[in-house]
Amino acid sequence: MAGPLISFLSDFGGESAPAVCRGVLWSICPEARILDLNHNVRKYAVRDGAFLLSRAMPYLPVGVHLAVVDPGVGTRRRPVAVRAARGDLFVGPDNGLLQPAVRALGGIAEARELMERNLFLPEVSSTFHGRDVFAPVAAHLASGVPLEQVGPALDPAELVDLRFPEAIVSDGGLDTAVLYIDSFGNARLGGQPTDLEAVGGPLVEGRRYRVVIRGAAIVVPWHATFGGVPPGDPLLYEDADYGGLGLATNQASAAERFGLDLDMPVRIEPV
Repeated sequence: MAGPLISFLSDFGGESAPAVCRGVLWSICPEARILDLNHNVRKYAVRDGAFLLSRAMPYLPVGVHLAVVDPGVGTRRRPVAVRAARGDLFVGPDNGLLQPAVRALGGIAEARELMERNLFLPEVSSTFHGRDVFAPVAAHLASGVPLEQVGPALDPAELVDLRFPEAIVSDGGLDTAVLYIDSFGNARLGGQPTDLEAVGGPLVEGRRYRVVIRGAAIVVPWHATFGGVPPGDPLLYEDADYGGLGLATNQASAAERFGLDLDMPVRIEPV
């Protein structure tokens, strides 16, 4: 039978750190199936990591999810393990990184601070808790160690929370915001296509919308594919990777063209 699943997300990039952590995981849980979700999260960007982790969760089977975007490594921030209502276990820093993903799986069923040093590597550095603390604990949990053995229980309300702006239907339009900007410069917006339908009716190819950014308005069509508009032209679309709404420019960066940044308000109105 297949071994336990451990998914792994970090901002470690292409250096050796992800491989070292995988080595730790396999040394403790040799039968683990390790799924590398992403190691190119923007450096120190807890919010980006939280977005990517949360959007991936509905497509993964129940497992142990190791996430390390940890600019506060070595400080007083807590290392934690959290059980989601679906049964998944999350291991990482208590800086908001895990919370959106746990909510995507039904919310927190149990939370504990990592304090049982017998589950860590023998020597714990001040700057690489991904290797010395989080990876070993994730591997032990995947091997069947009960969650209550990792350390004392925490009140879920004490954990650092992180929430993304939500879309609001208001005065005949949709008030939303930029949640994430991918490597192509596409902006992932809050809300679902159904929210846009609520203000303008069915989403049909070529339907035009007034998009207001920084007080300036542009007219952007709705299309199912980037190729629905000529190269260099903008479009609104349904983001296939993670769900929700997207603003893109065909074969160019919408973020650069429109000066987009995280949390920037965007209003969309039917024309």
